[in-house]
Amino acid sequence: MHQFAITPLGSETLTGSAFQFTNSALWMLIVLGAILLFMWGGMKRQLVPGRWQASVEAITGFVDNITRANIGAEGRKYLPWVLTAFLFILFSNWIGAMPFGIVPAAHPFTVTSQFSITGVLSITSFAIVLVVGFWKHGLHFFTLFVPKDTPFVLKLLIAPIEFVSFMVRPFSLGLRPFVAMFAGHILLDVFGNFVVQGLNSHSVLGYGISGLCFVFVVGVNALELLVGAIQAYVFALLTALYINDAVNLH
Repeated sequence: MHQFAITPLGSETLTGSAFQFTNSALWMLIVLGAILLFMWGGMKRQLVPGRWQASVEAITGFVDNITRANIGAEGRKYLPWVLTAFLFILFSNWIGAMPFGIVPAAHPFTVTSQFSITGVLSITSFAIVLVVGFWKHGLHFFTLFVPKDTPFVLKLLIAPIEFVSFMVRPFSLGLRPFVAMFAGHILLDVFGNFVVQGLNSHSVLGYGISGLCFVFVVGVNALELLVGAIQAYVFALLTALYINDAVNLH
């Protein structure tokens, strides 16, 4: 579990100081730098875009379609946050899956494997939903918990269920990418350990198990890249859907 431990750079333990630069902070800065570099490549505005510019435009258009399709005409207003969350989760997941660990000092830290990080992202999305909902509709926003044309007797049953479901959203939204990355890295660690133990056994059976486990490591790593992209998409999609509830109610 050491790969998930947050430690100050140059030290093994956290102290009571609020000003400690940790491995988590370092890799968040690396993710931020990678995002800024990637977006900078799409700022050229060439009439015939190159591959870099086309990639940035494709991702921006992809997320823009998510907001427009799920929120409607007002979706463009919320594109900056949805795109920011999408890129941060995508780059964090992919950078954390890169084989930088072959250099001991450059072992990657997947910041999205920490619930504190994905939780802040989900709380921010939830805060936007609340602010937009009460700003546009005032107390009428509470009608979100009561489906339209529902009989009064059913309202008494449905309203509490809808309210609890609504309040669980920030927890489930942040839990999903955290669990996916946490479980994926543990799986890689387990198979990687089998590879090393098989090689250290110095037996034909051990070498065979090592080879098989290495194939699993490659497959799981490829799956991690796919899951990392899917989790970024799901987070963006659910954020757009939740904002749509606040903008359009039922």
